[in-house]
Amino acid sequence: MTVKGVIYRVSGPLVIAEGMKGSKVYEVVEVGDERLIGEIIGVEGDKAIIQVYEDTTGLKVGDPVYGTGYPLAAELGPGLIGSIYDGIQRPLPILEELVGFFVKRGVKAAPLPRNKKWHFTPLVKKGDKVSPGDFIGYVNETEIVKHYVMTPPTVKGVVEYIVQEGDYTIDEPIAKISDIEVKMYHKWPVRKPRPYKEKLEPREPLITGQRVIDFFFPLAKGGKAAIPGGFGTGKTVTLQQLTKWSYVDIAIYVGCGERGNEMADALHSFRKLIDPRTGKPLVNRSVFIANTSNMPVAARETSVFLGVTIGEYFRDMGYHVLMVADSTSRWAEAMREISGRLEELPGEEGFPAYLGSRLASFYERSGFVKAFGSPERYGSLTIMGAVSPPGADFSEPVTQATLRIVRALYALDVALAYRRHYPAINWLTSYSLYVDNVQDWWHKNIDKEWRALRDKALAILQKEAELEELVRLVGAEALPEEDRLVLEVARMIREDFLQQSAFHEIDTYCPPKKAVLMMKAILLFYELGLEAIKRGISVDEIREMRVKSKIARMKEIPNVGFEDAFKQLFDEIRSEYEVKIKEAGFIGTA
Repeated sequence: MTVKGVIYRVSGPLVIAEGMKGSKVYEVVEVGDERLIGEIIGVEGDKAIIQVYEDTTGLKVGDPVYGTGYPLAAELGPGLIGSIYDGIQRPLPILEELVGFFVKRGVKAAPLPRNKKWHFTPLVKKGDKVSPGDFIGYVNETEIVKHYVMTPPTVKGVVEYIVQEGDYTIDEPIAKISDIEVKMYHKWPVRKPRPYKEKLEPREPLITGQRVIDFFFPLAKGGKAAIPGGFGTGKTVTLQQLTKWSYVDIAIYVGCGERGNEMADALHSFRKLIDPRTGKPLVNRSVFIANTSNMPVAARETSVFLGVTIGEYFRDMGYHVLMVADSTSRWAEAMREISGRLEELPGEEGFPAYLGSRLASFYERSGFVKAFGSPERYGSLTIMGAVSPPGADFSEPVTQATLRIVRALYALDVALAYRRHYPAINWLTSYSLYVDNVQDWWHKNIDKEWRALRDKALAILQKEAELEELVRLVGAEALPEEDRLVLEVARMIREDFLQQSAFHEIDTYCPPKKAVLMMKAILLFYELGLEAIKRGISVDEIREMRVKSKIARMKEIPNVGFEDAFKQLFDEIRSEYEVKIKEAGFIGTA
């Protein structure tokens, strides 16, 4: 690595270097005597505009700039699972061993462990023809994840040799394909989408264990969604819940400009939690990228692209991957700061004019795809980003630009959060465009009445919103009995179904079948209530029924073997209504 130029100007994380003729946009450079990592984001004549991913304090005019000739790339191979990286894929636990709790400038460490031996099992033999993406062997990275070693996307030909089954480090060549040595890892530029054979329309829902999402506003595997919400509405807890409990093979959590204590809480809880599907620790299928609010602002942008690149890598193995970014607003703020220092013409609220296209370049890398290579396989990358609009104003540029890209919106409501209704997802403003996509899966695998139940419950909640204005004017007692019943059942849907505690040992996760049975219980109560009103029974009497308290405790029914408990609950609802109707008939006769 040779000196390419010298510093001409320093402005916060932005450095302009001269004497950089021949440099390329997005080339990685090392700045100053401490060799701080930076990336060229613009070239003007022999000057290069560099965003530095570390603290630039102390840099001065005339300091050297070293060129690498390579773009910013992620190392992809065994050792990713369970790792904690910063925004430029430096392993934070290794840095702690090297320099202590505070990351010093210029310190570097290999993203993947070089001295650890992995037990490699070959899947091809000498003389086989291989193409990009072919499985040539595998490593059991954790108890949950089988890490397939694939032919790099740029390599194809005949296998000249491949090692025998045994223990190897990732730096040791394991195969030679047409004169090219292949190791267990390779590098891939973070800003360049990984190739795939075909992109398909998502058809399978991503089950998250959160009733308001799974039942009302389902997200498909390979989909893209946003969770905007004001301060204190529960974005971080909601995203952590999705990362913990979603039916995915790999979960990637990107803390982009978030508070350090929130990131620490996520890391701590993941180490203790058990995956309900495998019975193994959740950390055995997770990757963490921690770019907290006190870390250099420029690295926020790369943290998101690093997460997407790692997600695409596991997607290419045929896995279903969920990546959450908390939050894209902090990412956009970093972009605004760099844009301001570049003296670019500002767009709305000071954000750069290319805000929308940069957001799209991140979200559009999601998808359900047929991967390159043999054997034939399908994988998905689902992306969910939090948005933190100032003052919970959804008309601000980042939220609006995001809404033009995503197909599912989970709008967090400040009013619901103040009422301690969590998750504070507003059922009137949220939506999902994946309902038609996943309908067949729900009807085939869970319950053929799902769509009808969903539509009926949403209609009741919509009717409640319409009646609220009237109630403010004349009071609930002036309404017809049928409308009073709607208000009562809507309250039950809100409190007994939509509210879900992230800290309750049972209610933190709800299987889709249980969610359907919970809604069936509430709607059975409603339908029999309408029948009872026709027989002369008042809503006040219905409200006092003993079975209502059992409906309110449905959440506490264990998530295993719950069918019998719900069958008994349905029988109790019917029998108590029968008693009420008989009593009303007897009184009427008397």
